Amino acid sequence: MHVVATAGHVDHGKSTVVRALTGMEPDRLAEEQRRGLTVDLGFAWTRLSSDETGGRDGAAGAVTAQRVAAGAAGGVDDVVAFVDVPGHERFVPNMLAGAGPVTAAMFVVAADEGWQAQSAEHLAALDAFGVSRGLLVVTKTDRADPGQVIADARARMAATTLGDVPAVAVSGRTGAGLADLRHALAALVRGMPAPDAGADVRLWADRVFTIRGAGTVVTGTLGAGRIAVGDELELSGSGRRVTVRGLQALGSDRDAVDAVARVAVNLRGVDRSGLRRGEALLTPGAWRPASEADVRLRGDKAGELHRDLVLHVGAAAVSCRIRPLGDDTARVTFREPLPLRRGDTGLLRDPGEHRVPAGVEILDPDPPALRRRGAARERARELAEADPAVAYVRRCGVVAAAELHARGFHPDVPVLDGLHVDADLLAALPARARDRVGAFTASDPLAAGMPVDALRRELDVPAVLMPRIVDRAGLECGDGLVRSPGAGGLPAAVDRAVAELERRLSAEPFRAPEADDLAELGLGQRELAAAERANRLVRLTDTVVLAAGSLERAAVELRRLEGPFTVSEARRVWATTRRIAVPLLERLDADGVTRRRDDGTRELS
Repeated sequence: MHVVATAGHVDHGKSTVVRALTGMEPDRLAEEQRRGLTVDLGFAWTRLSSDETGGRDGAAGAVTAQRVAAGAAGGVDDVVAFVDVPGHERFVPNMLAGAGPVTAAMFVVAADEGWQAQSAEHLAALDAFGVSRGLLVVTKTDRADPGQVIADARARMAATTLGDVPAVAVSGRTGAGLADLRHALAALVRGMPAPDAGADVRLWADRVFTIRGAGTVVTGTLGAGRIAVGDELELSGSGRRVTVRGLQALGSDRDAVDAVARVAVNLRGVDRSGLRRGEALLTPGAWRPASEADVRLRGDKAGELHRDLVLHVGAAAVSCRIRPLGDDTARVTFREPLPLRRGDTGLLRDPGEHRVPAGVEILDPDPPALRRRGAARERARELAEADPAVAYVRRCGVVAAAELHARGFHPDVPVLDGLHVDADLLAALPARARDRVGAFTASDPLAAGMPVDALRRELDVPAVLMPRIVDRAGLECGDGLVRSPGAGGLPAAVDRAVAELERRLSAEPFRAPEADDLAELGLGQRELAAAERANRLVRLTDTVVLAAGSLERAAVELRRLEGPFTVSEARRVWATTRRIAVPLLERLDADGVTRRRDDGTRELS
């Protein structure tokens, strides 16, 4: 399916042309049909088959809604759905809600009236939205010669993003030119890009209503992605999750709809009061609400804009505040958050002056704060000189790939374990890690190392990056601690105290000092733990300490005993006391050197 919006001045025949092409009534409201004036958005569709696009001039070229619906089960690549927008000045917001999500337009000008005020505003809106595919239709040719109007309108349109558009002259009353119009529409849709059915869903709601027995229904133009019955979607306004209860496209129930399509979505989980036009149905977790954005302007310079305007994007219209950055860049702050990504387009409308002063392209939907004097000018230079995506990663340092995707950024920077990391930061992190570990060790020489999580917090990086940083920094990591290679040397005072203890134990290796002796030497628990890590001492308990190598020596002495031995026999061969012999044997048991028997004696393993 292809979706085309109508545009043009009030009463220039937009709905008449759509009616003639489709055999459907786009004006759905009784007021519209009574007054002959489109007030809200209307929808209709037609199939452009090969024989019909080459068919006869006149109303016989129309394909009815019934025939299109009958073919909906097959391919729908040749179906054109029209979003028929109001042309009256009072209903311009309604027009923008319909045109915003659409990428092609059928611009209508009456031959007997020519270019009018709303013609200009509608063209300015299409230009601001960046619509680049279009078709000029000059109507009411049974009343006036269309030649001059065609030339004038094409010249005006050529100066916009629509460029040099083809033109068709028609009469809705007589049917003249309708076959040519169908040919032109077929050529228009053939040139439209293929949609991405695998993209994240963002369906802007242009109508919200309730059907008895079904509940809340939302209609909109699905520009990308796929919606299926049973899908869970997220409401952009509240973040609330809703479920797709039913789907319709081209008037028929569908199990799933792929972009591009006009679609009606029956929702479970929200009533009519919980959803309004301009909100969007989103793929859960794939979008982020933006409260402000840095944009590039097409139109008036930033300094010429009024500070308070209305931003139209998709079907949304929100009041916003403008802060100029450069001539063609500005910071736009929204009254309500919007699900925006880099590259989205919209327009700024000045309701007071009834004009569209500028189109906008979203450059950064999550911009940095502007706090310092001159920050706005500096930001303008950054937007002009740097890729906003790369600048965003540089500003954040480390960003999850999913987060960047949600913002519409796709930077060419390193990706590690699902993270985008600024190249300069990645290169600097190992040196920073060495400095932090060195400073930690200097402040606490007795520590076994710096806790990994403490280092991660100081570096301000995700835990998943720590092994890479530690490795590249040449550091050692174990037991949740990071240290420099070879670290563990004892401070001078502790080294002297341990040396004195080693001297005392050299003569009587199993005569462990008393707690008072350790205290006199200045060897508390932290000092003893550091000495043990340095392989200078062996701690059997908090107060029983032997020199390094004592365990091996104790095993050698036990070999002098014949057969199983008691604690007393071990104590005598070691020439020590029970205070030392019991924990020493327990340590040898734990190390597998000795084994305790059922009768309480021990033997060597």
